[in-house]
Amino acid sequence: QVQLVESGGDLVQPGGSLSLSCAASVSIASIAAMRWYRQAPEKQRDLVAAVESGGTTTYADSVKGRFTISRDNVKNTVYLQMNSLSPEDTAVYYCNAVRWGLQYWGQGTQVTVSS
Repeated sequence: QVQLVESGGDLVQPGGSLSLSCAASVSIASIAAMRWYRQAPEKQRDLVAAVESGGTTTYADSVKGRFTISRDNVKNTVYLQMNSLSPEDTAVYYCNAVRWGLQYWGQGTQVTVSS
């Protein structure tokens, strides 16, 4: 069983920055990839970014150059630094992990970009 707890969501103005955190209840060193997804109202949940255990990162085209994902295997935490935010980034952001074939999700954290 893996519990994931996201934090850091907030209301931010366009062009602003926000940093999300995802704390895991187990050592994430054993988890091959940690991912951030987001889901806007009435839209599907989309992959935003992923970081593998070796540090390789991948990003959705819509966030490349603006978002940075990182992982701290000592703190068992994954981060998502978001810069140059736009209203299109408004969504609930979810942390995701797959361990031993089972998929785990956090409860989500709301990010709202609005003036």
